[in-house]
Amino acid sequence: MMITNCSSPPPSQEGPQCPPESSSQVFAPAEHEVHQQDVIQETPLESVEDTLKSLHMHRNKHFKRLSSQWQSTFRGNIALSPTEKRHSAKSFRRRCKLLGDEQPLCVTTNNQRQRYVTKDGKCRVNLGHIKDKSRFISDIFTTLVDLKYLWFLLVFTACYILTWMSFGAIYFLDAWLRDDIAHAHDSQWQACFENVDSYLAALLLSLETQRTIGYGTRRVTANCPEGVVLLMVQSITGSIIDAVMVGCMFVKISRPQQRAQTLIFSKHCVICERDEKLCLLFRIGDLRESHMVDAKIRAKLIKSRQTKEGEFIPLEQTEINLGYDTGGDRLLLVEPQTIAHIINDSSPFWEVGAKRLKRETLEIIVILEGIVEASGMTCQARTSYTQDEILWGHRFASCISLEKGAFLVDCSAFDKTFEVEMSPLSARNRSHAKDEESIF
Repeated sequence: MMITNCSSPPPSQEGPQCPPESSSQVFAPAEHEVHQQDVIQETPLESVEDTLKSLHMHRNKHFKRLSSQWQSTFRGNIALSPTEKRHSAKSFRRRCKLLGDEQPLCVTTNNQRQRYVTKDGKCRVNLGHIKDKSRFISDIFTTLVDLKYLWFLLVFTACYILTWMSFGAIYFLDAWLRDDIAHAHDSQWQACFENVDSYLAALLLSLETQRTIGYGTRRVTANCPEGVVLLMVQSITGSIIDAVMVGCMFVKISRPQQRAQTLIFSKHCVICERDEKLCLLFRIGDLRESHMVDAKIRAKLIKSRQTKEGEFIPLEQTEINLGYDTGGDRLLLVEPQTIAHIINDSSPFWEVGAKRLKRETLEIIVILEGIVEASGMTCQARTSYTQDEILWGHRFASCISLEKGAFLVDCSAFDKTFEVEMSPLSARNRSHAKDEESIF
Protein backbone atom coordinates (compact mmCIF):
# COMPACT_ATOMS: atom_id res chain seq x y z
CA MET A 1 0.00 0.00 0.00
CA MET A 2 1.37 3.43 -0.90
CA ILE A 3 1.21 5.82 2.03
CA THR A 4 1.39 9.46 1.03
CA ASN A 5 0.77 12.77 2.63
CA CYS A 6 -1.55 13.86 -0.19
CA SER A 7 -4.94 15.42 -0.02
CA SER A 8 -7.82 13.89 -1.99
CA PRO A 9 -8.06 15.29 -5.52
CA PRO A 10 -11.23 16.74 -6.92
CA PRO A 11 -13.00 14.64 -9.57
CA SER A 12 -11.67 16.84 -12.36
CA GLN A 13 -8.06 15.98 -11.60
CA GLU A 14 -6.31 12.84 -12.78
CA GLY A 15 -4.58 11.77 -9.58
CA PRO A 16 -3.61 12.81 -6.08
CA GLN A 17 -1.63 16.03 -5.78
CA CYS A 18 1.29 15.87 -3.36
CA PRO A 19 2.76 19.02 -1.77
CA PRO A 20 6.50 19.55 -2.30
CA GLU A 21 7.04 19.62 1.47
CA SER A 22 6.35 15.89 1.75
CA SER A 23 9.12 14.93 -0.66
CA SER A 24 11.48 14.07 2.18
CA GLN A 25 9.49 10.92 2.95
CA VAL A 26 9.68 7.97 0.58
CA PHE A 27 7.26 5.09 0.61
CA ALA A 28 7.28 1.93 -1.44
CA PRO A 29 4.02 1.47 -3.43
CA ALA A 30 2.50 -1.93 -3.90
CA GLU A 31 1.74 -3.39 -7.32
CA HIS A 32 -1.97 -3.83 -6.69
CA GLU A 33 -2.28 -0.17 -5.74
CA VAL A 34 -0.61 1.00 -8.96
CA HIS A 35 -3.14 -1.08 -10.81
CA GLN A 36 -5.95 0.56 -8.85
CA GLN A 37 -4.70 3.99 -9.86
CA ASP A 38 -4.79 3.03 -13.53
CA VAL A 39 -8.35 1.82 -13.11
CA ILE A 40 -9.35 5.09 -11.48
CA GLN A 41 -8.13 7.11 -14.45
CA GLU A 42 -10.17 5.04 -16.95
CA THR A 43 -13.46 4.68 -15.00
CA PRO A 44 -16.36 7.16 -14.88
CA LEU A 45 -16.74 9.85 -12.24
CA GLU A 46 -18.99 7.82 -9.86
CA SER A 47 -16.66 4.82 -9.88
CA VAL A 48 -13.69 7.11 -9.26
CA GLU A 49 -15.34 8.54 -6.15
CA ASP A 50 -16.26 5.05 -4.88
CA THR A 51 -12.74 3.81 -5.46
CA LEU A 52 -11.24 6.81 -3.64
CA LYS A 53 -13.57 6.21 -0.70
CA SER A 54 -12.50 2.57 -0.49
CA LEU A 55 -8.84 3.62 -0.61
CA HIS A 56 -9.41 6.09 2.24
CA MET A 57 -11.19 3.42 4.31
CA HIS A 58 -8.33 1.00 3.73
CA ARG A 59 -5.81 3.68 4.65
CA ASN A 60 -7.65 4.50 7.90
CA LYS A 61 -7.69 0.83 8.85
CA HIS A 62 -3.95 0.61 8.20
CA PHE A 63 -3.28 3.50 10.58
CA LYS A 64 -5.78 2.39 13.22
CA ARG A 65 -3.06 1.78 15.80
CA LEU A 66 -1.82 5.37 15.67
CA SER A 67 -3.21 8.02 17.98
CA SER A 68 -6.39 9.90 17.12
CA GLN A 69 -4.60 13.21 16.97
CA TRP A 70 -2.18 11.96 14.33
CA GLN A 71 -5.04 10.39 12.33
CA SER A 72 -7.03 13.62 12.22
CA THR A 73 -4.04 15.42 10.77
CA PHE A 74 -3.11 12.95 8.05
CA ARG A 75 -6.46 11.76 6.72
CA GLY A 76 -6.50 11.91 2.99
CA ASN A 77 -10.01 13.34 2.67
CA ILE A 78 -9.19 16.57 4.54
CA ALA A 79 -7.75 19.47 2.56
CA LEU A 80 -4.81 21.02 4.39
CA SER A 81 -3.01 24.29 3.81
CA PRO A 82 0.72 24.20 2.94
CA THR A 83 1.61 25.30 6.49
CA GLU A 84 -0.55 22.58 8.01
CA LYS A 85 0.95 20.00 5.64
CA ARG A 86 4.48 20.93 6.66
CA HIS A 87 3.50 20.72 10.34
CA SER A 88 1.80 17.37 9.71
CA ALA A 89 4.85 16.00 7.92
CA LYS A 90 7.12 17.03 10.79
CA SER A 91 4.75 15.48 13.33
CA PHE A 92 4.65 12.29 11.27
CA ARG A 93 8.45 12.05 11.12
CA ARG A 94 8.76 12.64 14.88
CA ARG A 95 6.25 9.89 15.62
CA CYS A 96 8.05 7.56 13.23
CA LYS A 97 11.29 8.06 15.15
CA LEU A 98 9.56 7.22 18.43
CA LEU A 99 7.44 4.26 17.34
CA GLY A 100 9.56 1.15 17.16
CA ASP A 101 6.93 -1.19 15.70
CA GLU A 102 5.98 1.33 12.99
CA GLN A 103 9.52 1.85 11.72
CA PRO A 104 9.01 0.00 8.37
CA LEU A 105 6.29 2.55 7.46
CA CYS A 106 8.63 5.49 7.88
CA VAL A 107 11.57 5.66 5.51
CA THR A 108 13.18 9.05 5.71
CA THR A 109 16.37 10.52 4.36
CA ASN A 110 17.86 10.67 7.86
CA ASN A 111 18.20 7.14 9.26
CA GLN A 112 19.91 8.18 12.49
CA ARG A 113 17.75 7.98 15.60
CA GLN A 114 17.93 10.59 18.33
CA ARG A 115 19.49 9.15 21.46
CA TYR A 116 17.89 9.55 24.85
CA VAL A 117 21.33 9.35 26.53
CA THR A 118 24.62 9.78 24.66
CA LYS A 119 27.52 7.35 24.96
CA ASP A 120 29.29 9.67 27.40
CA GLY A 121 26.22 9.85 29.65
CA LYS A 122 24.65 13.19 28.73
CA CYS A 123 20.84 13.23 28.66
CA ARG A 124 19.34 14.59 25.44
CA VAL A 125 16.21 16.02 27.04
CA ASN A 126 15.59 19.76 26.98
CA LEU A 127 12.92 21.39 29.14
CA GLY A 128 10.99 24.13 27.37
CA HIS A 129 8.16 26.56 28.15
CA ILE A 130 8.88 26.82 31.87
CA LYS A 131 6.62 29.61 33.07
CA ASP A 132 7.35 29.59 36.80
CA LYS A 133 11.09 30.30 36.70
CA SER A 134 11.01 31.74 40.22
CA ARG A 135 11.58 28.20 41.48
CA PHE A 136 15.20 28.47 40.33
CA ILE A 137 15.67 31.70 42.30
CA SER A 138 14.26 30.13 45.47
CA ASP A 139 16.93 27.42 45.19
CA ILE A 140 19.71 29.87 44.35
CA PHE A 141 22.50 27.69 45.76
CA THR A 142 21.77 24.75 43.45
CA THR A 143 21.22 27.15 40.55
CA LEU A 144 24.68 28.64 41.05
CA VAL A 145 26.31 25.23 41.40
CA ASP A 146 24.66 23.99 38.18
CA LEU A 147 25.92 26.96 36.17
CA LYS A 148 28.75 26.45 33.72
CA TYR A 149 32.15 27.61 34.91
CA LEU A 150 32.19 30.66 32.65
CA TRP A 151 28.82 31.92 33.91
CA PHE A 152 29.67 30.99 37.49
CA LEU A 153 32.90 33.01 37.39
CA LEU A 154 30.97 35.90 35.87
CA VAL A 155 28.42 35.82 38.71
CA PHE A 156 31.21 35.33 41.26
CA THR A 157 33.06 38.43 40.01
CA ALA A 158 29.92 40.51 39.56
CA CYS A 159 28.79 39.94 43.16
CA TYR A 160 31.97 41.43 44.59
CA ILE A 161 32.35 44.27 42.09
CA LEU A 162 28.73 45.38 42.41
CA THR A 163 28.96 45.29 46.21
CA TRP A 164 32.14 47.38 46.23
CA MET A 165 30.72 49.92 43.79
CA SER A 166 27.38 50.16 45.63
CA PHE A 167 28.90 50.82 49.03
CA GLY A 168 31.46 53.13 47.41
CA ALA A 169 28.60 55.19 46.00
CA ILE A 170 26.96 55.30 49.45
CA TYR A 171 30.21 56.43 51.09
CA PHE A 172 30.72 59.11 48.44
CA LEU A 173 27.12 60.37 48.78
CA ASP A 174 27.40 60.58 52.58
CA ALA A 175 30.76 62.34 52.34
CA TRP A 176 29.28 64.86 49.86
CA LEU A 177 26.25 65.52 52.09
CA ARG A 178 28.53 66.09 55.11
CA ASP A 179 30.77 68.35 53.02
CA ASP A 180 33.79 66.13 53.66
CA ILE A 181 34.80 66.27 50.00
CA ALA A 182 35.18 70.05 50.03
CA HIS A 183 37.29 69.88 53.21
CA ALA A 184 39.27 66.81 52.27
CA HIS A 185 42.65 68.56 52.82
CA ASP A 186 41.58 70.64 55.84
CA SER A 187 43.29 69.27 58.94
CA GLN A 188 40.91 71.18 61.25
CA TRP A 189 37.77 69.65 59.73
CA GLN A 190 36.17 66.78 61.68
CA ALA A 191 35.41 64.49 58.77
CA CYS A 192 33.24 61.39 58.86
CA PHE A 193 35.28 59.76 56.06
CA GLU A 194 38.93 60.80 56.06
CA ASN A 195 40.81 61.25 52.75
CA VAL A 196 37.67 60.69 50.64
CA ASP A 197 37.72 63.45 48.03
CA SER A 198 36.28 61.57 44.99
CA TYR A 199 34.24 58.53 44.03
CA LEU A 200 37.44 56.59 43.33
CA ALA A 201 38.64 57.26 46.89
CA ALA A 202 35.24 56.13 48.22
CA LEU A 203 35.51 52.96 46.10
CA LEU A 204 38.91 52.23 47.60
CA LEU A 205 37.44 52.75 51.08
CA SER A 206 34.69 50.25 50.25
CA LEU A 207 37.18 47.70 48.90
CA GLU A 208 39.51 48.02 51.90
CA THR A 209 36.59 47.73 54.31
CA GLN A 210 35.03 44.61 52.80
CA ARG A 211 38.32 42.80 52.19
CA THR A 212 39.74 43.95 55.58
CA ILE A 213 42.84 45.32 53.87
CA GLY A 214 43.09 48.60 55.84
CA TYR A 215 46.05 50.53 54.40
CA GLY A 216 45.41 53.32 56.91
CA THR A 217 45.08 56.28 54.54
CA ARG A 218 41.25 56.15 54.36
CA ARG A 219 38.99 55.28 57.25
CA VAL A 220 35.63 55.83 58.90
CA THR A 221 35.80 58.02 62.00
CA ALA A 222 33.55 58.22 65.04
CA ASN A 223 32.26 61.66 64.02
CA CYS A 224 29.15 60.20 62.30
CA PRO A 225 26.94 57.30 63.44
CA GLU A 226 25.82 56.44 59.89
CA GLY A 227 29.41 55.70 58.94
CA VAL A 228 29.65 53.08 61.68
CA VAL A 229 26.35 51.55 60.58
CA LEU A 230 27.53 51.41 56.96
CA LEU A 231 30.74 49.73 58.08
CA MET A 232 28.79 47.07 59.98
CA VAL A 233 26.36 46.44 57.10
CA GLN A 234 29.14 46.07 54.56
CA SER A 235 31.09 43.71 56.81
CA ILE A 236 28.07 41.45 57.28
CA THR A 237 27.20 41.60 53.55
CA GLY A 238 30.76 40.72 52.61
CA SER A 239 30.76 37.75 54.98
CA ILE A 240 27.51 36.44 53.47
CA ILE A 241 28.86 36.77 49.93
CA ASP A 242 32.06 35.02 50.93
CA ALA A 243 30.15 32.14 52.50
CA VAL A 244 27.84 31.66 49.51
CA MET A 245 30.36 32.14 46.73
CA VAL A 246 33.19 30.17 48.34
CA GLY A 247 30.73 27.43 49.30
CA CYS A 248 29.43 27.20 45.72
CA MET A 249 32.98 27.15 44.37
CA PHE A 250 34.00 24.38 46.78
CA VAL A 251 30.96 22.24 45.93
CA LYS A 252 31.42 22.83 42.21
CA ILE A 253 35.08 21.84 42.28
CA SER A 254 34.57 18.81 44.53
CA ARG A 255 31.63 17.39 42.56
CA PRO A 256 32.61 13.90 41.36
CA GLN A 257 31.40 14.36 37.80
CA GLN A 258 34.91 14.07 36.39
CA ARG A 259 35.37 10.81 38.32
CA ALA A 260 32.87 9.27 35.91
CA GLN A 261 35.36 9.82 33.07
CA THR A 262 37.48 6.95 34.41
CA LEU A 263 34.50 4.57 34.59
CA ILE A 264 34.30 2.85 31.21
CA PHE A 265 31.62 0.83 29.44
CA SER A 266 31.93 -1.53 26.51
CA LYS A 267 31.01 -0.13 23.11
CA HIS A 268 28.55 -2.93 22.40
CA CYS A 269 26.09 -5.21 24.15
CA VAL A 270 26.09 -8.87 23.18
CA ILE A 271 23.39 -11.54 23.31
CA CYS A 272 24.65 -15.08 23.74
CA GLU A 273 24.02 -18.25 25.70
CA ARG A 274 25.39 -18.67 29.21
CA ASP A 275 24.60 -21.82 31.19
CA GLU A 276 22.01 -22.75 28.55
CA LYS A 277 20.18 -19.46 29.11
CA LEU A 278 19.92 -16.57 26.69
CA CYS A 279 21.62 -13.53 28.25
CA LEU A 280 22.23 -9.89 27.43
CA LEU A 281 25.81 -8.95 28.38
CA PHE A 282 27.83 -5.75 28.61
CA ARG A 283 31.11 -4.89 30.32
CA ILE A 284 32.11 -2.15 32.78
CA GLY A 285 35.45 -1.22 34.31
CA ASP A 286 37.32 1.31 36.46
CA LEU A 287 40.61 2.82 35.31
CA ARG A 288 41.67 4.17 38.72
CA GLU A 289 43.43 2.28 41.48
CA SER A 290 41.22 4.00 44.09
CA HIS A 291 38.07 1.92 43.85
CA MET A 292 34.42 2.83 44.02
CA VAL A 293 32.76 1.99 47.32
CA ASP A 294 29.36 0.24 47.26
CA ALA A 295 29.11 0.22 43.47
CA LYS A 296 25.65 -0.55 42.04
CA ILE A 297 24.54 -1.18 38.48
CA ARG A 298 21.08 -0.87 36.97
CA ALA A 299 19.60 -0.58 33.49
CA LYS A 300 16.49 0.79 31.81
CA LEU A 301 14.90 0.02 28.46
CA ILE A 302 13.64 3.13 26.64
CA LYS A 303 11.04 2.37 23.99
CA SER A 304 7.86 4.01 22.72
CA ARG A 305 4.75 1.93 22.31
CA GLN A 306 1.05 2.04 21.58
CA THR A 307 -1.35 0.64 24.18
CA LYS A 308 -4.33 -1.56 23.35
CA GLU A 309 -6.60 1.40 24.02
CA GLY A 310 -4.78 3.52 21.41
CA GLU A 311 -2.74 5.64 23.84
CA PHE A 312 0.73 6.54 22.61
CA ILE A 313 3.43 6.38 25.32
CA PRO A 314 6.66 8.06 24.21
CA LEU A 315 9.94 6.95 25.76
CA GLU A 316 8.48 4.41 28.17
CA GLN A 317 10.99 3.20 30.76
CA THR A 318 11.13 -0.51 31.60
CA GLU A 319 13.38 -1.95 34.29
CA ILE A 320 15.98 -4.51 33.17
CA ASN A 321 16.80 -6.92 35.98
CA LEU A 322 20.56 -7.18 36.50
CA GLY A 323 20.39 -9.37 39.60
CA TYR A 324 18.50 -7.14 42.00
CA ASP A 325 16.81 -10.11 43.68
CA THR A 326 20.07 -12.06 44.03
CA GLY A 327 22.41 -9.16 44.90
CA GLY A 328 24.19 -9.41 41.55
CA ASP A 329 23.73 -5.67 40.98
CA ARG A 330 26.17 -4.87 43.84
CA LEU A 331 29.71 -4.96 42.52
CA LEU A 332 33.26 -5.14 43.75
CA LEU A 333 34.62 -3.09 40.89
CA VAL A 334 38.28 -4.02 41.14
CA GLU A 335 38.64 -5.55 37.66
CA PRO A 336 36.36 -5.28 34.60
CA GLN A 337 33.00 -6.93 35.22
CA THR A 338 30.70 -8.51 32.64
CA ILE A 339 27.13 -7.75 33.65
CA ALA A 340 24.49 -10.29 32.62
CA HIS A 341 20.75 -9.94 32.19
CA ILE A 342 19.00 -13.30 31.94
CA ILE A 343 16.30 -13.16 29.28
CA ASN A 344 13.31 -14.95 30.84
CA ASP A 345 9.54 -14.54 30.63
CA SER A 346 9.71 -11.35 32.75
CA SER A 347 12.38 -9.77 30.54
CA PRO A 348 11.43 -7.15 27.92
CA PHE A 349 13.57 -9.15 25.43
CA TRP A 350 11.57 -12.36 25.92
CA GLU A 351 10.05 -12.23 22.42
CA VAL A 352 12.99 -10.56 20.66
CA GLY A 353 14.96 -12.67 18.22
CA ALA A 354 17.80 -11.90 15.85
CA LYS A 355 15.53 -10.71 13.03
CA ARG A 356 13.22 -8.70 15.24
CA LEU A 357 16.17 -7.02 16.95
CA LYS A 358 17.15 -5.42 13.63
CA ARG A 359 13.65 -3.99 13.22
CA GLU A 360 13.28 -2.70 16.77
CA THR A 361 13.76 0.92 17.83
CA LEU A 362 14.97 0.85 21.41
CA GLU A 363 17.68 2.14 23.71
CA ILE A 364 19.23 0.57 26.81
CA ILE A 365 20.36 3.02 29.50
CA VAL A 366 23.03 1.69 31.88
CA ILE A 367 23.63 3.55 35.16
CA LEU A 368 26.61 2.86 37.42
CA GLU A 369 26.56 4.46 40.88
CA GLY A 370 29.07 4.38 43.69
CA ILE A 371 30.83 6.37 46.39
CA VAL A 372 34.17 7.95 45.56
CA GLU A 373 36.72 6.60 48.01
CA ALA A 374 38.73 9.83 48.17
CA SER A 375 35.88 12.30 48.84
CA GLY A 376 33.00 10.12 50.05
CA MET A 377 30.62 11.69 47.52
CA THR A 378 28.28 9.71 45.28
CA CYS A 379 29.29 9.43 41.64
CA GLN A 380 27.11 8.33 38.73
CA ALA A 381 28.22 7.25 35.25
CA ARG A 382 25.82 6.58 32.38
CA THR A 383 25.90 5.22 28.87
CA SER A 384 23.43 3.87 26.33
CA TYR A 385 23.13 1.17 23.70
CA THR A 386 20.80 1.34 20.70
CA GLN A 387 19.56 -1.67 18.74
CA ASP A 388 22.45 -1.23 16.28
CA GLU A 389 24.95 -1.63 19.14
CA ILE A 390 23.54 -4.96 20.33
CA LEU A 391 25.39 -7.88 18.73
CA TRP A 392 23.47 -11.11 18.43
CA GLY A 393 25.55 -14.27 18.74
CA HIS A 394 28.71 -12.62 20.10
CA ARG A 395 30.69 -13.07 23.30
CA PHE A 396 33.25 -10.87 25.09
CA ALA A 397 36.90 -11.87 24.89
CA SER A 398 38.83 -12.34 28.11
CA CYS A 399 40.93 -9.37 29.20
CA ILE A 400 42.43 -10.76 32.46
CA SER A 401 45.60 -12.84 32.76
CA LEU A 402 47.89 -13.91 35.61
CA GLU A 403 51.43 -12.49 35.55
CA LYS A 404 54.05 -12.29 38.33
CA GLY A 405 51.72 -13.16 41.14
CA ALA A 406 49.05 -10.61 40.22
CA PHE A 407 46.15 -10.34 37.82
CA LEU A 408 46.87 -8.21 34.77
CA VAL A 409 44.02 -6.40 33.00
CA ASP A 410 44.53 -5.82 29.29
CA CYS A 411 42.50 -2.68 28.61
CA SER A 412 43.06 -3.02 24.86
CA ALA A 413 40.87 -6.15 24.90
CA PHE A 414 38.10 -4.50 26.90
CA ASP A 415 35.77 -4.06 23.90
CA LYS A 416 36.79 -7.13 21.91
CA THR A 417 34.08 -9.64 21.02
CA PHE A 418 34.01 -12.78 18.92
CA GLU A 419 31.15 -14.47 17.11
CA VAL A 420 29.70 -17.78 18.29
CA GLU A 421 27.25 -20.18 16.68
CA MET A 422 23.80 -19.57 18.06
CA SER A 423 20.21 -19.97 16.99
CA PRO A 424 18.45 -16.75 15.87
CA LEU A 425 15.28 -17.73 17.78
CA SER A 426 14.00 -15.64 20.66
CA ALA A 427 13.98 -16.91 24.23
CA ARG A 428 10.25 -17.55 23.99
CA ASN A 429 10.57 -19.66 20.86
CA ARG A 430 13.48 -21.53 22.42
CA SER A 431 11.34 -22.33 25.46
CA HIS A 432 8.48 -23.57 23.27
CA ALA A 433 10.86 -25.71 21.23
CA LYS A 434 12.28 -27.31 24.40
CA ASP A 435 8.75 -28.01 25.70
CA GLU A 436 7.82 -29.70 22.43
CA GLU A 437 11.00 -31.81 22.51
CA SER A 438 10.25 -32.89 26.08
CA ILE A 439 6.72 -33.91 25.10
CA PHE A 440 7.77 -36.00 22.11
